[in-house]
Amino acid sequence: MISHQAASLRYLLLITLIAHASCWHAADNQLRADTAVDLLIVGGHFFDTEQLEFKQNRGIAVRDGRLVGIDIQPENYSPEQTLNLPPDHYILPGLVDLHAHYNLRLFKIRREEFEVIPVVYLANGATTTFSAGEYDPEGMDQLRQRIENGVQIGPRLLTSGPYFGSVRPGWERQGQSAEEIRRDVKQWAARGVAGFKAKGIRYDELKALIEAAHEHGLTVTGHLGSGFRGSVNPRDAILLGIDRVEHFLGGEALPASRSAYDSLENVSPDMPEIMDIIRLYVEQGVWFDATISAYGYFGSRGEVYEQWQDERSFFTPYVRKAVESRQRKAIEQFEKIFQVKQKTIKAFFDAGGKITLGTDHFSDGDYMPGFGVHRELDVLVRNGIPPAEAIKIGSLNGALAMGIEADCGSLTQGKLADAYIIQGNPLEDIRNTRKGVYVLRAGKLHPTQTLLDSVRGKLGPKDASEQSQW
Repeated sequence: MISHQAASLRYLLLITLIAHASCWHAADNQLRADTAVDLLIVGGHFFDTEQLEFKQNRGIAVRDGRLVGIDIQPENYSPEQTLNLPPDHYILPGLVDLHAHYNLRLFKIRREEFEVIPVVYLANGATTTFSAGEYDPEGMDQLRQRIENGVQIGPRLLTSGPYFGSVRPGWERQGQSAEEIRRDVKQWAARGVAGFKAKGIRYDELKALIEAAHEHGLTVTGHLGSGFRGSVNPRDAILLGIDRVEHFLGGEALPASRSAYDSLENVSPDMPEIMDIIRLYVEQGVWFDATISAYGYFGSRGEVYEQWQDERSFFTPYVRKAVESRQRKAIEQFEKIFQVKQKTIKAFFDAGGKITLGTDHFSDGDYMPGFGVHRELDVLVRNGIPPAEAIKIGSLNGALAMGIEADCGSLTQGKLADAYIIQGNPLEDIRNTRKGVYVLRAGKLHPTQTLLDSVRGKLGPKDASEQSQW
């Protein structure tokens, strides 16, 4: 399994240079009185990720896209811009979604979308996203470059490149050779991907992928199976050194004699097999991306799936009309899996398991990717995880899992100025994260409602002549 030391060292020199060039003093958390800052945020409360609590905010200073002062005295400085927050506003670290799909299937084609979805993710506080498998890796790479160059608004995009496994178009049915996988990894690593995603992969292929990725200092995550029909059980992937596992804990609770889905609907947290696999995760330090809420979209859609924004309003009138005419039927198996996953996540947490936030939601026209980060936080808390821990799962844990904690994941001096400002204390009600007011991304402040309004009605074909593209 890859160590995060290499990733951390990449940022050490950069952070050191910034610290010396800046005028803040880490020892007393203060800026020199003559320091010019770009933005000063005064008032409200900020989340301390180490103490897992909110503290009254005297002042947070931003310069050149980074946090250069936390809890400073605001009267000593003359920023170009001051944001004064009322007492009921709470400042969270920017959220990190490690299973953030930018694709959707409105009609027949599952395809990436590059205009609306990035804005919606950002408006919901997701300042960093990992795309977790791409249908159009070239297009996603171009989107990443546009965002990085300031041409387009969106989260910090950690791309994954193409899927590794049978879901990838052109993947050979008889399997890919280790040499082909190594060559593929080298190519996409050179293009700047942040990690790789396996889905529908065989044991030898996954072994080659993990080894090659780690040689380039990159992580591997996987949508795996039970071992049925050549799939890889998460237990075996963990022993191979995989960094993160998605959806299913695996182990003997998912026997190779049947599909993971068929077994998962009958799993319970008190099964010895579940505790055995949880212990393996903990011993090996493997992250679990539970994606609990992803399954509920296909089920009965209870309270978690109530909309606080009209998510259909982001689609064109043509798409909205088509969706309204469809007959929807809940999938019983997915509803059962949704319930099972809720029962097992607290056992995983209590045992010391490392959890990240991943939404894994692609849209069919009813819901929008991006809003799902709040549903995932909600379902974590509903099942016994303390709200402060859920916030940490949704921020710092994601950064740690990707090896970017030197830059992201907490409101810490020297890190990138990523924050999500909401109305209402999320420790009293985690659903207050739905009440976004501002999002700060690398020092640039955006009112969340302005972002959302800028892309309403734009997603999808405008009429029948464009439908074949979707």
